[in-house]
Amino acid sequence: MNSDGQDEQRLVWTVVATDIGPLLLAATRDGLVNVVFHASEAVRDQALARLGPRLGIEPVEARDSPLLAEAIRQLAAYFAGKLRDFALPLDWSLITGFNRQVLRELASAVPYGAVVGYGDLAGRVGQPGAAQAVGVAMGSNPLPLVVPCHRVIESDGGIGGFGGGLETKRKLLALEGVLPEPLF
Repeated sequence: MNSDGQDEQRLVWTVVATDIGPLLLAATRDGLVNVVFHASEAVRDQALARLGPRLGIEPVEARDSPLLAEAIRQLAAYFAGKLRDFALPLDWSLITGFNRQVLRELASAVPYGAVVGYGDLAGRVGQPGAAQAVGVAMGSNPLPLVVPCHRVIESDGGIGGFGGGLETKRKLLALEGVLPEPLF
């Protein structure tokens, strides 16, 4: 608590090993705020250098933080094929407006094992014809995997883009049974 008796805002982070490589997880007292793919030391440092100033809080490494424990547990269960729906508190403070609306719709309405087209998702939020803007929202998703932007594909069935790389998207879609497992 600070001198006014209020809980101080905290920003804790850790890197966890997963089947798709290391993930940086960051959380505030409001919930998981950021997930970053391919969290090598350089990627981690760059992400934290951006995150702290955006939230106005100095990030603190805290693998054993209760703020991160449930996210770590649920991610492990997801990759083990034992969890289909993340049930985590999320801190949406890094995203606003249309992008937030699209990501909330994605998180609540596109379940494990399903996909949706960019244009279809635009229509679901009342903006038919805004498929490209949905693509921008997916690219700016601060909570990939947990807010499943890997489930958004092109209207012709193409895999589309992905901030974590197309191979990562393919692996996630295969894990969820949308695509066959790679042969090699």
